[in-house]
Amino acid sequence: MSTIRPIVDDYEALHPTLTRPPSAYQRSLTPSLHTANDDNSSHETKEKYEQLVPISPMRTEAEREVWPLNGHSSMESARLVEDRKNKSDEQVDEIQPFARRRSSFYTAEPVATRPVFRPGHSSLDLYAESPPGTPFTSPHPSWLSHGQPYQHLSYASSNTPTPLSSEINKPLFPASPSQIFDKDWVKEGLIAKVHSRDDVGQLSNWKRYLYFSAPILAILTLGLYWLYFTLRILFVLSAQRQQHRWFPLAWVFIVVEISVAIPIFLQSFFTIFSLKKRKRPKLRLVGKDVPTVDVFITCCGEEVDLILDTVRASCDVDYPLNKFRVVVLDDAKSAELQRSVQGLTEIYPNLHYRARTKIPGVPHHFKAGNLNYGLEEVIDMPGGASQYVAALDADMIPEQSWLRAIVPHLLADPKVALACPPQLFYNVPPGDPLCQSLDFFVHVSEPIKDALGVAWCTGSGYVLRRDALEEIGLFPKGSLAEDVATSTLMLGKGWKTAYIHEPLQFGTVPDSYGSHLKQRTRWAIGTVDTSFKLKFCLYGDAVRQMTFYQRMSSFIYAVLSLFNVFLTLSLFALPIVLITGNALVAYANDEQLRWLIRSCFAAFIMNRICEVVLFIPSGYATGQRGSRAQLWMSPYIALTIVRSFVLPRWLGGQTQAFKPSGSLKSELNERDPAARAPLFRRLRIIVLNYLAGYHVLYVYFCLTAVTLTSLHCLLDKPTTRDQLECLLTHAFWPPVAWVMTCSAFWIPVTYAIDPPSMPDREALLDRDSKTGIAHPTRHAKKTAFKPQTALFEVEYCITTAFTALVFAAAFFF
Repeated sequence: MSTIRPIVDDYEALHPTLTRPPSAYQRSLTPSLHTANDDNSSHETKEKYEQLVPISPMRTEAEREVWPLNGHSSMESARLVEDRKNKSDEQVDEIQPFARRRSSFYTAEPVATRPVFRPGHSSLDLYAESPPGTPFTSPHPSWLSHGQPYQHLSYASSNTPTPLSSEINKPLFPASPSQIFDKDWVKEGLIAKVHSRDDVGQLSNWKRYLYFSAPILAILTLGLYWLYFTLRILFVLSAQRQQHRWFPLAWVFIVVEISVAIPIFLQSFFTIFSLKKRKRPKLRLVGKDVPTVDVFITCCGEEVDLILDTVRASCDVDYPLNKFRVVVLDDAKSAELQRSVQGLTEIYPNLHYRARTKIPGVPHHFKAGNLNYGLEEVIDMPGGASQYVAALDADMIPEQSWLRAIVPHLLADPKVALACPPQLFYNVPPGDPLCQSLDFFVHVSEPIKDALGVAWCTGSGYVLRRDALEEIGLFPKGSLAEDVATSTLMLGKGWKTAYIHEPLQFGTVPDSYGSHLKQRTRWAIGTVDTSFKLKFCLYGDAVRQMTFYQRMSSFIYAVLSLFNVFLTLSLFALPIVLITGNALVAYANDEQLRWLIRSCFAAFIMNRICEVVLFIPSGYATGQRGSRAQLWMSPYIALTIVRSFVLPRWLGGQTQAFKPSGSLKSELNERDPAARAPLFRRLRIIVLNYLAGYHVLYVYFCLTAVTLTSLHCLLDKPTTRDQLECLLTHAFWPPVAWVMTCSAFWIPVTYAIDPPSMPDREALLDRDSKTGIAHPTRHAKKTAFKPQTALFEVEYCITTAFTALVFAAAFFF
């Protein structure tokens, strides 16, 4: 395939013969890629990049007035236009289907060949034990096959018992070019390489080049921190030998410092691996010669309007209509949702509704059970199971290029079992006070993990091979983190996973404090539970074929979740150490004190510089919010882990329970300016019901301890130098950790007093008035600024300036 040429900046100039454009949403787009974290992105800014645009100069004006669905001929599209012109104005205002309403879409046809199972084996048993299934030779599956009957041959050499489309056996790069494209570099059935990087356009060049220095800065940060802690330990030992006594509180303070710094260590350690070049190009699947995909939308009690927005957008993706089906898997068995989905099937014939029967007392395995039920159901549908399986959360609205952007990564490498895009959100409140966005994870952590070959399934928007899923026994049951467990088990079987760093889906974050806590603690429980079952990915049959980097990454993330217990104990030890009035830093002489100050300054300043560079992809403010959230969320996660895995039931232990974030109703409506609860009620529920009272007590004890210790130094020490030295070694040792800790722990109270105001969800969407299809607006995809963010940065600047002042003073005192 010859090199794809760059195109012009103006979207309209690409056109008048584009084969697929024109909802209001699509016309509002520019060629430049847009992400929530790109500060340079704007409506006026348009990036030059290489992309693939199928062009057909033979279309008539009548054909270009509508979006003909793949699978319709030009004459059919023209007849659609003519029919619409003949309708009255009242009819035109109604939601118009993209496809013709043809009863012949579902004609009586032979049912797909079912897999043969051994006696005594259910359809959910390990599929590897079953005989191989019979693939179909027809290039079109029977769903929407326009009456073409199935033909099948004898058994093929396949490890999957489910029927496969014969598309998998077709050449990826056919020799003959398509007749509908006028460019020699565009061929139907090809995987087009749009750019060498899938994240093209997300960062300006100078930011990208500056980010390349992050590994070097991370190495320097790690080295200086370990130098500082080495000196701390050596000088405490020296002081004990000199004074012939023990300094227990000095040792406790060292433990506290190391505990707070461990996330920095691991973050810096992971940053070093960004030296490993990530080779993930931006690909697009071209034409109609594409594999079949089953798209599952899992829901469980979310608002019907929210689900329907996802359903409509999923049915409207740029993919041949006869090559994908959308199945709504409703675990709440909502009659309203069923009626709504069935109504949409007249517009979208490839849309289906399914709800499983859940028997009381019989484990239903939450989301994993729902997905496995869907995998079973599609076998009985016309056409049988597809080659690939995709899944969306109920609130995740996919972009139209979703499948064409993800599927080619699976086709290009037969060992890639799963490809997943980032989870992005369109209702993040201004300033994101609770750090609900996942920008740091999806823009910094996941690309590094992908370079190491350990990309995770993040729960929505992914596409995977059905045969790889069957090899691990379908979605693993008994875990609240079935997504992470699925990708980990695939890696353990020798498959590869891929992270596609493109903005291909946008969802919603929980809209209340309580639902946010339930979501994040559920994630922590799922991660820890999966780690225990997989033996922290260190050994066992399930992870036998994992590489060193895959084991290391999985182990570190598992330890980080458990580390919240130790971090909480260390943080609560800080005010106890302060209130005793004893020195936090022990040393034998003034020269040792000076070296401690210098090493502390060097480590702290280098870490600040490293943070500025490391947070470039996600945004500096986002990275700092994540650091604060790790502190104030640690008591909640620690309590949840202890209750779920340590305490017996009679001591307060409880069995893990699942409740999806979309169905967690707000008791306070704190983000609705017109309906939010009064201030006193918000404080009472957040402080008492949601246990933020522990945060209030922590801040109170810290400030009390600092006040008493400071008074002791000022009143008991005779000279100014002794007073300053006492304050420095007792309550104000740089970088004054209690200031940032108290600030972070006060966030729940600040949120209760001044919650962010958010508009109605509809105001964040750009909805097509005729089709009802909605996508997030350009503004909603970004996190708006809030002055509170600047206040936090003032704290960082003050502590940095104080550390620099102490460093300078060390040369004169």
